[in-house]
Amino acid sequence: MGTSQLPATGPVPAAGGAALPTRADVVVVGAGHNGLVSAILLARAGLDVLVLEAADVVGGATRTEQPFTKVPGLRHSTGSYLLGLMPPELLATLDVAIPVLRRDPHYFLPTPGRPGSPYLLFGADRAATRAQMAATFSPADSAADDAMQAELAALRDDLAPAWLAEPLPVEQTADRYVRPALRQVFVDLVRGSVADYLARFAFRSELLVAMYAVTDGLSGLTAGPDDPGTGHNFLVHNMCRLPGADGTWMIAAGGMGTVSRIFADAARAAGARIVTGAPVTGITVTAGSVDGVVVGGDRAVAAEVVLGACDPYRLLELAPDGAVPAALTDRIAATRRPGSTLKVNLALRGLPRFNCLPDDAPSPFGATIHLLPGSASLLPDGGGTSPMTALRAMWADVRAGRLPAEPTIEWYLHTTVDPSLCDPAGHHSSALFVQSVPWQPAGSSWSTELPGYVDQLLAICDRYAPGTSALVADVVPLAPPGIEAHFGITGGHIHHVDNTVSFTDRMPYATGLPGLYAGSAGTHPAGSVIGAAGHNAARRILADLGR
Repeated sequence: MGTSQLPATGPVPAAGGAALPTRADVVVVGAGHNGLVSAILLARAGLDVLVLEAADVVGGATRTEQPFTKVPGLRHSTGSYLLGLMPPELLATLDVAIPVLRRDPHYFLPTPGRPGSPYLLFGADRAATRAQMAATFSPADSAADDAMQAELAALRDDLAPAWLAEPLPVEQTADRYVRPALRQVFVDLVRGSVADYLARFAFRSELLVAMYAVTDGLSGLTAGPDDPGTGHNFLVHNMCRLPGADGTWMIAAGGMGTVSRIFADAARAAGARIVTGAPVTGITVTAGSVDGVVVGGDRAVAAEVVLGACDPYRLLELAPDGAVPAALTDRIAATRRPGSTLKVNLALRGLPRFNCLPDDAPSPFGATIHLLPGSASLLPDGGGTSPMTALRAMWADVRAGRLPAEPTIEWYLHTTVDPSLCDPAGHHSSALFVQSVPWQPAGSSWSTELPGYVDQLLAICDRYAPGTSALVADVVPLAPPGIEAHFGITGGHIHHVDNTVSFTDRMPYATGLPGLYAGSAGTHPAGSVIGAAGHNAARRILADLGR
């Protein structure tokens, strides 16, 4: 199948771009969602804020674009695709409202069998979820899920204030924020593996364990289910506290670009200037302190403060050699991992039909659809590799540079919940989110392997929903190098710094070079569309400036 190329820049320019000035109090490098949050808070404090963005659109990876050349009117979230982890207290502080759409049901675990085959399709009705789990798996699995969800809800409540504060070491975080009965659980979860955490609850179904391990523990990581720190990623992905979310992820109406647009509008209203198409190519230092940036290689902008809302590796490359303390540069260099996420953006002519679903089942298309190796184990004839064995084999393939034959896939299709994304012909916006692939296929390249691998992924979809591949009107895949090129993220790592790295081990807000700060997803609390990093970095700057 042929694939379209994602345009180098999005089709919608950032409104209100300003001419490049010669100075500002604060220069923010990057107009991703965190950089825009910082700009709002710093400008409202009375500082002259200039946001410089290399791309022609704001938002970083939080964008709504029209990437399909064969279906040009179809709108699509090309990078991030769900909103869940943004603290409601942050939105209250910013005095903004983001229109969100509830996904109910929110999880769909199909099997590749004929009609009448087992499946899970659950959402807000907890009693119905328990009944499904008990019937599809066992009453013990339903009880285990209840116990895990209750524990995660308690941790979510306890840790909420920590997300909008300077990080502490893990043990100190436990002592300050976590109730005594869960302190050791929290420490073990952050430092340990997602597989070990899930094993505590004695699930009987490996497929259920694999579903939770993949969607929350492995999402965006360069790691396998047994690796230390995957528990931290699992914790982060269970910090959904938006009103009405009930611990789940939601859809931003109009796509994820809505988030960036609202933040950009608020930043401009506060007096910040946002200039797109303005790549920062260097940070200037005089007498041991930051004094500005260089744009496009030859234009200087003076500033007392430079805030890097780009990834930490890019920020450190912009600083002069030796200007940032070696202890920090060495530590952050040691955290560097290549991205391992493949996103296959799809334009569909119609909706697929899942064989296992009865005609009267709720629509599964707003849900996260989990296509997991080992799901056939629920079918009457069973057989095949066990789900957790398949997960470990997938990670072994990635480490060896092989494209996994049986990858884990999250499939989503949001136009049924948000019809505003559809084009006039009624095409649907969809995507496959493949958790683990190598940065480059060993002995080959993505340009060689990607078309055939996309066909292989669609063939997997056809097992569950026959005829899906025939519905595809256009495909725009983004392997890790494509994510790096399109969104400007070092290594194509969607979390900037791998989420196996937590709390004070991530990039600090203050770099140790006077005037240079960091405030991207690579800092505390973690990668994803959270916005807390932008908030916390701005607060640190204001405190250091005596504001």
